[in-house]
Amino acid sequence: MRIASISHFLCVLSVLASATLVGCGGVGGGGGTSSTTGTDGDSAVVQNGPAAQAPEDAALRARIADASFTVLSVPATSPPLVVLGRALMFDKILSGNRDVACATCHDPDTHTGDGLSLSIGTGGTGGGAARQQGTGQHGQGTLPFIARNAPDLFNRGLPQWRTMFWDSRVSGSAANGFDTPAGNALPGGLDSVLAAQAMFPVMNRAEMRGEVGDVDVNGQANELALIDDSDEAAIWQGIMARVLGIPEYRDLFAAAYPGVAQADLGFQHAANAIAAFETAAFTGFSSPFDRYVAGEDNALNAQEKRGATLFFGRARCADCHSGPLLTDQASHSVGMAQIGPGHGTEAPQDFGREAETGNANQRYAFRTAPLRNVALTAPYFHDGAFTTLEAAVRHYDNPAQSLASFNPAPLDDRLENTFLSDGAIIAAIQDSIDRRLPGIRLNNQDVADLAAFLRALTDPRFEDQSGVEPDRVPSGLPVD
Repeated sequence: MRIASISHFLCVLSVLASATLVGCGGVGGGGGTSSTTGTDGDSAVVQNGPAAQAPEDAALRARIADASFTVLSVPATSPPLVVLGRALMFDKILSGNRDVACATCHDPDTHTGDGLSLSIGTGGTGGGAARQQGTGQHGQGTLPFIARNAPDLFNRGLPQWRTMFWDSRVSGSAANGFDTPAGNALPGGLDSVLAAQAMFPVMNRAEMRGEVGDVDVNGQANELALIDDSDEAAIWQGIMARVLGIPEYRDLFAAAYPGVAQADLGFQHAANAIAAFETAAFTGFSSPFDRYVAGEDNALNAQEKRGATLFFGRARCADCHSGPLLTDQASHSVGMAQIGPGHGTEAPQDFGREAETGNANQRYAFRTAPLRNVALTAPYFHDGAFTTLEAAVRHYDNPAQSLASFNPAPLDDRLENTFLSDGAIIAAIQDSIDRRLPGIRLNNQDVADLAAFLRALTDPRFEDQSGVEPDRVPSGLPVD
């Protein structure tokens, strides 16, 4: 875990977390600001008192307020819990074949995603956009891609989040309980919906757990894969048996949970730690847009302001990308192409939210993506169908026509031939498109302006995440 630098890592996180609060003073403050440079060279915004706003800035801030864009704050995290979570996040011990970690698909070096349209799980080799599929251990041939794009982790630890996954199959809160695929088998004691989410990738055979009969990277039998899919508790217990068999992990859990006996530790404690690390490492609100919202008129240039005016106005982006996370967390069909292996019993199609609710009106609907730091997180949409920000924005000019003329050529060569071009499927997706979208028309200047605004949602802290990944993990497995 880069033991020699844990205290430095936590110190840096603390400083950065404090700095992120500077740019979130609320909508429409209009206060004058100036930029100063501290001893570490970072810029900070200093309020100098009220100042007159230009009429166009006052109008734009009023539109932003109408979209419920409110102040955010960084949740408190326990340093020992963050240290434990950092180790677990990067440790392949959590996977059945000991060959993939949470951070394989959520890598800080690729801005908490993997740079792929669709992820590659267990059996794969390499990292980031260069990751290669494995061939399987039982004559399966090339293993398939994971059905969906790996979402980014930015700001996912905020209490405003109430859903996780593209199909929102994990939802709820610690106060009111969670709705998850595990039902009553989900253990108590989870701190957040982000922690509840962390319970599930380790159970997925393609993502992390592996297949019956697999052997791990050390040639040992994969005991986790032998457990029946329906026995969630046994899977989680099996992972904890591995983890707690390592003395260094026993020490880390003891530090993070000093009042909990080792015999009482469950995977929910590991999930809470992973969520705490993600919260500490990937929460931030110091983008140019945040600074503008706080009252710094010059934080956005003229083009970015035009894009913001479109976003919160005529283009109607904020109808769905609303609130401080820039997502309504609801599910919508936006006419997205079907790419990849498909999901569940509907494969090679992916029915999205309908597969969870059984509601045919939610076919092809996926949760609205949050847009903070979106310029860093290509490819876009639930299946990574668009590889550039401009292409993703342009799709909204006419989603039905965009789907009809979809060209898979820019995709990874391994995915190009998975596009479902069947006319009946295309027509069904077109029929499902949210009724608010066909009325939006964007010209080339609109697309450029919107893309400029979306780039202004990037917190500079996350442009370079070097130093977040540890040099080593307690299992001794490679970190890559």
